[in-house]
Amino acid sequence: MDNINNISTKTSAPAVYLISLIGFAAAVVLDQFTKYMAITTLKDQPAYVLIDGIFELRYLENRGAAFGMMQNMQYIFVIGAVIICTVIVILYRRMPAQRRYIPLRICAVLLCAGAVGNVIDRIRLNYVVDFFYFRLIDFPIFNVADCYVVVACIIFVLLILFYYREEDDFSFLSRK
Repeated sequence: MDNINNISTKTSAPAVYLISLIGFAAAVVLDQFTKYMAITTLKDQPAYVLIDGIFELRYLENRGAAFGMMQNMQYIFVIGAVIICTVIVILYRRMPAQRRYIPLRICAVLLCAGAVGNVIDRIRLNYVVDFFYFRLIDFPIFNVADCYVVVACIIFVLLILFYYREEDDFSFLSRK
């Protein structure tokens, strides 16, 4: 039964990493493309209303973190993202190669893609391009990379609460 649940063996482990790397690259490219589109179509323009009073596309140059905190501290965000991605990659490589851990691998890829997508902006532009705005609840303006991080965190919490159990092998979290 263990062999049936394995997603990789010695010959297919590189395939698992390759698929994850392709997914990561595709996610980062999508994020950067949407930001490019926001810059070219929304910058210096009035908001583009998609659903009146509810949702619109509005260009914002965010020099801080979530909710505009820590303005102009780009170096802290870059260092933080590098540390987070490094830890995630180390844990990812230690993760058991079983189907049961695919959702956790997806969370890792999304979290890293979100962090890298915003770091690219911070290094290249000295701000992050945000453009999604929920007017209905006056939620802070955000972008695709932010969506990756939020979705990964929500899925992670749901996995811990409802999917993974005490008997699952999380020994990869401890030092080897």
